[in-house]
Amino acid sequence: MACISIFGSSSLKTGVAAAVSSPSSNGTVDRMPHPVPSWCAPLPFKTEFHKDPFYLRKSAQNMEKIRILLSQPKHKSNSVFMVDALKKLGVDHHFDEEISEILDVSYNSMYRTQKESDVGLTDIALQFKLLREADVFQRFMDENGEFKQSLTKDVGGLISLHDASFLNMGEEILYTANNFTTKHLKLSVEHLGQRSGAVVRHTLKHPHHMSLKQYKARHYLTQVLSSLTRDDASLCMEELARSEFQLNQQLYQDEFNKIKRWWSDLGLARELPFARDQILKWYLWSMTALPGPQLSKHRLEITKAISLVYIIDDIFDIMGNPEEVALFTQTINCWEDSSALSGYMRACFFALKEVTSDIAQFVEEEYGLNPLNYLRRSWATLCNAFLVEARWFADKQVPNADVYLRNGVTSSGVHLILVHIFFLLGHRVTNETLHIIEGNSALVSCTAKILRLWDDLGSAKDENQEGFDGSYVEYYMKDNPSCSLDAAKLHTKKLISKSWEELNKEYFFNKSLSPYFKEASLNCARMVSVMYNYHEEQQLPLMNDYIQKLLLGGK
Repeated sequence: MACISIFGSSSLKTGVAAAVSSPSSNGTVDRMPHPVPSWCAPLPFKTEFHKDPFYLRKSAQNMEKIRILLSQPKHKSNSVFMVDALKKLGVDHHFDEEISEILDVSYNSMYRTQKESDVGLTDIALQFKLLREADVFQRFMDENGEFKQSLTKDVGGLISLHDASFLNMGEEILYTANNFTTKHLKLSVEHLGQRSGAVVRHTLKHPHHMSLKQYKARHYLTQVLSSLTRDDASLCMEELARSEFQLNQQLYQDEFNKIKRWWSDLGLARELPFARDQILKWYLWSMTALPGPQLSKHRLEITKAISLVYIIDDIFDIMGNPEEVALFTQTINCWEDSSALSGYMRACFFALKEVTSDIAQFVEEEYGLNPLNYLRRSWATLCNAFLVEARWFADKQVPNADVYLRNGVTSSGVHLILVHIFFLLGHRVTNETLHIIEGNSALVSCTAKILRLWDDLGSAKDENQEGFDGSYVEYYMKDNPSCSLDAAKLHTKKLISKSWEELNKEYFFNKSLSPYFKEASLNCARMVSVMYNYHEEQQLPLMNDYIQKLLLGGK
């Protein structure tokens, strides 16, 4: 199948080629085995990107051309497609003013276009994805409340609708859309060419809203480059996206090397040989939660906090007896050294104080406020939750599923990491943002619940360390003796879906937090399936793919 240009033709809006251009944690705690898996081994960095004046001038020229094309598109509808493509390529932040103006115009015309019979599914799905109005899909329903069967012939429209369905906040029409598109996209694969079939399979496996932008941008860029027809818009966006991707990749590699040096100088790997030494995994969380060159310093700082979440979790799970971890928790709560602590615990506490003080100092220098007390309190909250689990294990207690999950949301580490990110991004504690600090916001609690439940579904197959692991699935079955394992897993998956809906609602409608923070929370939730998606050989193929595409420059 020949692929068309992504802009400048009415045929843009039909077929799989159009769908390619149409729309679509955190300090988490998991338990990896020792030896370190292959993806934690030294990385063969090969990227060479020369930041000379030519590349800078070329990027500036491309941005100016794109601004002109956004303001004077050949067809008004193409401006919305350009906005979506810029977002998919991860370069939309260069055009905030232009995009805001286009979306304002699109919103005002949305209800008018609903009444026009020649407006297709791809157009409407694009409008929904960018403007978030689920009622726009009513025009494609039949008298029985089902999507019209004639839509099954529009594969590009199905892809657009499928991606849009994951922005669900509880709307029944989006459940129906997801079931409809999943069924018919799967059926379409066998009738499509190799490239078009690959696009459909990728869409089904990696829905846009549920996947990291950097990863989807890399895939999208590959699809754009394979197009046979080019125009000014597609060429400018390709060049800009490629340059930015290479720049970010080099920056990420430099940051990872800095983190390796910091970790080596810290010396905790020598003091705590039993603990996980997974620098790459820790950095991947921050790299994906806070992408882009403007947040480089922030990534370095949050990686340090993430590393200590893993290390302290191992102290509670592997080495510490009940009395020792209780004393360690008391020390964290008081934030004062205790001579009664064992040597490795004191070493960890000193490292924790140093890292926390450094982060507080960074925030004070950047924004003029010192969040040390809030950061200390978040570490105390985390260790208190770890201690609850340690006592359950020591006393052979079996909590009910709801009690376990409430504590597990905190012990996931998500709350602590998002509190640190909150301050690293310059937020201040107000009546509107206090719920973030207290962990009551869906941006915190739902992300943490997604992580905890994903882990407990049993996908982390090689988390074989000794200690208290627990499992929501296990405790749910004990609370409901007649429930089978499959039914318990189905119930858990429904809880994950519900958490995503609540997270989406907070993401779209919370106005008191910066887009950077909301995106960080969403990215942590997106990263969960990458970190826990083990296959039969107890490996992480999706993780390896992320490393290859985002850090090593693989295709």
